Amino acid sequence: MDTRGYTELSGPDVWVGPDIQNNDNWIHYISDAAILDLDRALQHVKKNKLAIPYRREDFPLSVMATELRDIISNVRNGVGFSIIRGIPRDRYTNEECELMYWGIGMHIGKPISQNDRGHLLGHVIDEGRDKEDPTARNYQTARRMDFHCDLLPVDILGLFCLHQAKSGGTSHLISSLTIHNVLLNEHPKLLDVLYQPFYMDWRGEEPTGEKPWFSIPLFSKKNGYISSRFTSRNYCESCSRFGKEYQLTTIQSEALDAVQEIANRPELRVSMRMEDGDIQFVNNHVTLHARDAYEEYDESDLQRHLLRMWIGLPDDQRRPLSHAIDGRYAIVKSGGIPIRN
Repeated sequence: MDTRGYTELSGPDVWVGPDIQNNDNWIHYISDAAILDLDRALQHVKKNKLAIPYRREDFPLSVMATELRDIISNVRNGVGFSIIRGIPRDRYTNEECELMYWGIGMHIGKPISQNDRGHLLGHVIDEGRDKEDPTARNYQTARRMDFHCDLLPVDILGLFCLHQAKSGGTSHLISSLTIHNVLLNEHPKLLDVLYQPFYMDWRGEEPTGEKPWFSIPLFSKKNGYISSRFTSRNYCESCSRFGKEYQLTTIQSEALDAVQEIANRPELRVSMRMEDGDIQFVNNHVTLHARDAYEEYDESDLQRHLLRMWIGLPDDQRRPLSHAIDGRYAIVKSGGIPIRN
């Protein structure tokens, strides 16, 4: 690809760290009326003895629905992420938080399966998985996670913090479009490479009939919209188990190194430690996220525990995506990663 075809990107989703870190416009402190609204909807679900996956209409919202529209608009068309703060975590059990969070997600879009266990509402905890296991997902461990998008090109990533770790676990975010600008100025030849297909390992969760690997460009463009697909590096590296032809090339490895080096520049990224009861929503097409390693409490009921949703948006709200992404987005639209027996 000819680097002369690239231009400097601009807009609210092309930001640098100080623009975000030094203000709290991305933190939405929900109103007392919205908290009351959520509580009423939760009591409605409990009164009718409903369970996940219950329907959107089973979690009736008014004030919170209005606030949520503004929050998600900023995620879709603004900086690309937001934190909802103010839910009184101590008032609710873990199970009540799950019911509430599901209802919030249903007012955004369609939650989809995140793994071959069919989790629509996932649990991000340390499952003690071996980092060398080629079928382990990074979120199932307590180790550091590099900057990445999640595996499928789902539109919105959501995390509800039930319990934060004893120490560590800080969340970091960066605009992938800012990375694009830096690459254009510092490494234009590597930017070319990132617009070409990379092999990715399904790590044992491929849909029936799919090969255990797939290929996808890490940057792509449609109708003037640039999107990114930087799945964690080990998804690229473990593809070598399928044959030498699937391993990273030297120039691809150099390009991934450059992306991580840029993403870890303190002046470009924003860092946050989620509080119990916080909800983080991230645009999975324009924002990369990372996490520090963490240390747990000894007590099992205090250990780090986040609830996760992958949320697909209605067609009229989702970002235009390149045809090179069609195969992966078709899985999103069909409900996510299929359940395996």
